[in-house]
Amino acid sequence: MKTKPVLAASAVLVLAAALASCSAGGGGGNGGNDATNCTNTIPKSDLPVVTMWAWYPNMELVVDNFNEQNDEVQVCWTNVGQGGDEYDKFQTAITAGTGAPDVIMVEADRIPTFQIQEALVDISDMGYEDVKDDYSEGAWKDVSVGDGVYGAPVDGGPMGMIYRADVFEEYDITPPTTWAEYEEAAQKVKDAGGPLFGDLGANVPAVMMALQYQNGAQPFTYDPASPETIGIDLADDASKEVLDYWAGLVEKGLVGTQDQFTPEYISGVIGGDYATYISAAWAPGYLTGAGVGEGEDAGVWAVAPLPQWDADNPVSVNWGGSAFSVTSQASDPELAAKVAFGVYADDESLLDGWQNQVIFPLNLKALNSPEFVDYEVPFFNGQQANKEVYVPAANAYTGMTYTPFGQYYYDAFTEQLAAINEGSVSGSEAADRLQEDVVAYAEEQGFTVE
Repeated sequence: MKTKPVLAASAVLVLAAALASCSAGGGGGNGGNDATNCTNTIPKSDLPVVTMWAWYPNMELVVDNFNEQNDEVQVCWTNVGQGGDEYDKFQTAITAGTGAPDVIMVEADRIPTFQIQEALVDISDMGYEDVKDDYSEGAWKDVSVGDGVYGAPVDGGPMGMIYRADVFEEYDITPPTTWAEYEEAAQKVKDAGGPLFGDLGANVPAVMMALQYQNGAQPFTYDPASPETIGIDLADDASKEVLDYWAGLVEKGLVGTQDQFTPEYISGVIGGDYATYISAAWAPGYLTGAGVGEGEDAGVWAVAPLPQWDADNPVSVNWGGSAFSVTSQASDPELAAKVAFGVYADDESLLDGWQNQVIFPLNLKALNSPEFVDYEVPFFNGQQANKEVYVPAANAYTGMTYTPFGQYYYDAFTEQLAAINEGSVSGSEAADRLQEDVVAYAEEQGFTVE
C-alpha cells in the first residue's frame, strides 16, 4: 500500500464536509496544543492541562463542569469550527506534524480517516475498561477500528420516521411498519391528492447507507491489522434492493428529490409538502432550530419506529453521532484519555445536553434514565418519543463499519443518487456505477480491494 503522502492527499478529499449530526457552536481561535488559547477559564491552575477542540453548543458548560469536578487535570477548550471546518484544521496539523489539540471531537464515521493516518491514539488500554459498561456494543463499534478504540462515545443518531400526524389523520394512514407499507401509504396519499410522502435528498447518502445496512448490506470490510486491504461491496442484492425501491418511489412521484438541509427543503417541511421525514434522534433539535414546529405546523409532529425491510427481523440503524478522540500529538495520551472518557459524562452535562436537544446521549446512565426515557418531547406535542422509538433503537443498534475514505464514498454516492433523481439510471445501475467508481478510487490510493 502507498504510504502517508498518498493517504494525506486522500484525506483532503475525505475531510471536505461533515454529517449534520450536531448543531454548531460559537467561534474560537486556532487552539492546537497552546494551553494559553482557551475559550474557558481554568479554575485550578496548578493542575496539568489537556487541550481540546469541540463544537457542541453547550461545550463551555460541559468543560466547566469537568474542571470543577476534577482534581487531576483541567481542560483548555477551543471551538475552531464545526465538522468540516475543524477537520480541515486538524488535517493541516496532521500534515505539519504539529498544531493539533490533545483531544478532538470527531464524528464517528470520520474516525477511520484519521486512524489510517496514525493521527489518533488507541485508548483501549487507557481507561476503556473502567467505562466500557457505560455504553452499548453499537456505540463502541462505531468508534472502533478493528480491535482498537479510537474515541469515547458521546451522542448518536438512532433512526426513526418523523411524520405529520395531521396528514396521517386526514388520509387515514397508520404509521407503516415496513417499507412495503410505506409505499402503499404513499400511493394512497398521492391518489387522494395529498402531499409527497417523503424525500430522497441526493445530499444525504448516509441515510441510504444506513437503510442498506438495515437490509443486510455490508458496504465495507476494513481491519487495520491488514491496512493494505479493504472489502468494498456496494452493488450486492441488498444494496440494489434499497436503491431500486427508492428509485421506484421517485419514478412514481411518491417522494420528492429536494436536497435536504436547504432553505427550500425546510420551507417545504414547514409548508406541509412532505408527510414524513426519515431521520435520526437529533432531528427534533435541528428542525426546531430551523423554525419547524413553531408556526402553523406546531403540534402536528410525531415519530414512529423506522419501517423495516423484514418485519420478522427488525434492524436498528444510526445516522450521525460524535466522540472525543485522543490525537497522536497529545503530550500525555493517558491524561488526554482521562479527559476524553470523562468530559461530557457527568450527570449535569448529560442532562443539559439532552434537555436542550444538543445531543442524543449514548451514556447508558442518561439513555436509560427514567427522566430521559419518559420525557414528553415538546416538538412531538408531548409524545414520549424516547420511550417509544429512540431508546429501543439505540439499545438494539449493533454498529457499522466505516471506510477510511468516507467523504469520497459519500460524494460518489451523492452523484449516483442525483442520477436516480434525474431518472437517468435505475437503482441497480447506480449501485453498479458506485461500486466501479469507489473501487477504482481505492485502488488509486494503494488499497487491494477484496
